[in-house]
Formats: sequence, structure tokens, C-alpha cells
Amino acid sequence: MRAQSPARARARRTLATAVATMGAAALLLGGCAQDPDAAPEPGSSSADGKGRTTLTVGVFGAFGLQEAGLYDEYMAKNPSIRIEQTSIERNENYYPQLLTHLGTGSGLADIQAVEVNNIAEITATQADKLVDLGKAPGVDKAAYLPWKWAQGTAPAAKGGATVGLGTDIGPQGICYRKDLFEAAGLPTDREAVGALWAGDWNKYLETGKAYKAKAGDGKAFVDSASGVMAAVTGSSAQRFYDEQGKVVYKTNPAVRGAFDLAASFATEGLSAKLQQFTPGWDQGFANGAFATVSCPAWMLGYIQDKAGPSGKDKWDVAQAPKPSNWGGSFLVVPKAGKRAEEAAKLAAWLTAPEQQAKLFEKRGSFPSASAAYKLPTVSGAKHAYFGGAPIGEIFSKAAQGVPVAAVGPKDLVISQNLSDIGMLQVDQKGRSPQEGWEAAVKAIDNALDQ
Repeated sequence: MRAQSPARARARRTLATAVATMGAAALLLGGCAQDPDAAPEPGSSSADGKGRTTLTVGVFGAFGLQEAGLYDEYMAKNPSIRIEQTSIERNENYYPQLLTHLGTGSGLADIQAVEVNNIAEITATQADKLVDLGKAPGVDKAAYLPWKWAQGTAPAAKGGATVGLGTDIGPQGICYRKDLFEAAGLPTDREAVGALWAGDWNKYLETGKAYKAKAGDGKAFVDSASGVMAAVTGSSAQRFYDEQGKVVYKTNPAVRGAFDLAASFATEGLSAKLQQFTPGWDQGFANGAFATVSCPAWMLGYIQDKAGPSGKDKWDVAQAPKPSNWGGSFLVVPKAGKRAEEAAKLAAWLTAPEQQAKLFEKRGSFPSASAAYKLPTVSGAKHAYFGGAPIGEIFSKAAQGVPVAAVGPKDLVISQNLSDIGMLQVDQKGRSPQEGWEAAVKAIDNALDQ
């Protein structure tokens, strides 16, 4: 889930997305839903007076499990269980409370959601307070993507338990405007477009230069240099931390290479110089301000929403140069819960391939369980707005190619500063790539007390 900046994280949970799956539209709602009127207190697992055991689930935003009807389905199959959900709208408010409750061992829901940007800190510092879900009934490690399973697994020094079961992920493609490509003399068929840059992000840059040569000055190829940097960084096996948990972004050539490559989109005049998830960026989708954008599966509906009806069949999606991921979450079960065994069973069921396929069908959340990719709901998924693009096939292929990479507790801090302090200065203020890099490093070192 490239680490998200706060703005991106908010957008991940607040976008309104329409996904056409197997010819049917499925609405993906965002995280602005209000908390339930009759939400139980966290940690209130109990009998409800009717002989049923109440399990509580704590999430951030409109997480999707309840909205997709999964709780109702589980309760119908297990009449002795009653599920109640509490939701805090923003993860930046939810997560600090979760850490506090884990520290005190009180106030916890039986199941808690964790966003990908926080999972490294959870596995590194809180694993001893969480149930090993890798041993829960019905959980099959082979059914999940190796890199997603690894993210939810504690370091060997911390016991090596798999304390987080993945829900969704954000495998990336490249969304592009067919009409702008045609006007610039580039192919428009998604297979031919993907072939332009297959296997090499530098080919993506070269395609941008070819686009500009035909389209002319002022015709941006990408939305932002920061978006390119996040996608390129996310396709690397080593990023900000090494396998021993040491911060290595300054000396890792993959990170500096991603920064310099993305900066080239700015210095070559290929960027629209927009900041993602701002009003100007939103408007750019509708007015053709840029020809391409790195887009995870969940962003398709965001594009549809912002580009509107007039963008239908103008936008399409092709494979990215290299597989990359942006987004995703996990479920964990605190040991302090009064119904930890029953909660583990529920968490295992909610994240099983069959349920993940249903969540994709109804909410657009792409499965982290690779076993779901062979199910018709996923394998046959097409998106009508994007010219009937076979999104199940495109994003399944991308998901299975994402490298297993070490994720550190301050990934978000590093990523945010590289983007908002470093790259934004290059893209919008005309600073040199070296100046942008140095500004980002200084900000990161201050943030990490180095």
C-alpha cells in the first residue's frame, strides 16, 4: 500500500467509486460515513440477553465489511453470534487510540482494523498483544499473496507470528486518455499501450517525451511527479528499510533512482504539476489536463466520479511498467478481548478468498487473497466506464508481481516528506532535483531525530 501521504490516505477512504463487475455496477463508498447510532462500547463482547455472543469490530471510515453485507451473512450462518461495528471516520484519529488501547489492554474491540501504513509498527511493537491468526481455523497461508502475508507477520525476533490478515490491496496500472493518445499519434489499444513501457519505468518517461513531441508544449503526460515517484518506489523490492529494520532510504539506489526518474517528468515538462487529491487534480480528470496517471484498482471509480459521464470510453487502463501496490488494510485480534477465539474465527472468515471476492464485487476493494483471483467475480470483472477493461485480469496480474519488501514503522513519514517536501518543490517551484532531495532528507532526518 507505496506509503500514502495523509492526503492520499484520506482520499483512499473518502472516494465514491462505481465499479462495473461482470456487467453490474457496484458502488464503492468512502470513509465519510458517520458512526453507528447504537454502536457498542469497544471491548464489550458479551451475551445479548438472547443467548448470542456479541463480537465487536473496530474500523476506520466506511471499511466495507458491513456495507457489503458480510456481517449479516456470517450471523445468518452462525445464529449464536451477533456482530456490532464501531467506526472512527479518519485513520489519523483511529490509529493513535488503537495504540493507546493496546498499551492499556482495555477499550479494545474484539477485531481491529489496521491500515497498511501502520502494520509495520503493529507487527514490530504490538505482536505479543495480538492473536496469531496464521493458526486460526480455516486460514491457509497459500491462499494469500506472499508479500501481503509478509506484511502482517511479525519479525522473527518478535516471534514471527502472523497477527494481521490482509483484507484489500491496491495493485496499480496506468490509466490513460485514449483520445489524447490518438491525437499524439500513440496507440490506444490497452495491450499496445502497455507494450510501450513494459518492464521499464524509463520507457514510461520516453513515451512521455514522444507524447509531448506530438502533442506540443503545455500538454502534460502525467498528473504529477510525486505520483510517478510513489509508483516507481512501490515496485522495488527494497525501499526505505532493509530486512533488519534499518532506515536505508538515503543509501538505497532504488529510492534515489525513483526520485530522480520522477523529477525528470517535471524537468522535461511532462507533468501537470498537480498535487493529488486536491480540487485542481480532481478537475484535471474532467478537462484533460494530463494523459496518464498511475492508478490502483480502487482509483478507477474515483476517476469515473471526477471525469464524469463525458469521460466514459475516453479513459482506459493498461498494465504498469512494473507491478506496484498502493493501499490496503488488515484485521487483527487483540489477546485482551473477551472472545478472542470466536473473534479469530470471524476474522479468518471475513478475509477468506470467497468473502474478499464478494467485497470486490460490491465495494471495489481488490482482494489480497490470490485464491480469489480464479473466482468468476474477480477473473471476469470488467469496467464499463473504461471501455470494458478486464480489470480482474489486469490487477490480478499486477498483484501477483508485487515484490515482497520490508516495511518500516516510519514508511509514511519518509514517503510523505519525499513527496510533499522534496518532489513538490521540483514539480511546482522549479527547484533542481538535488535541491528537492536535500530538502526532503533534512525534513526526514528531523522527523526521525537523526
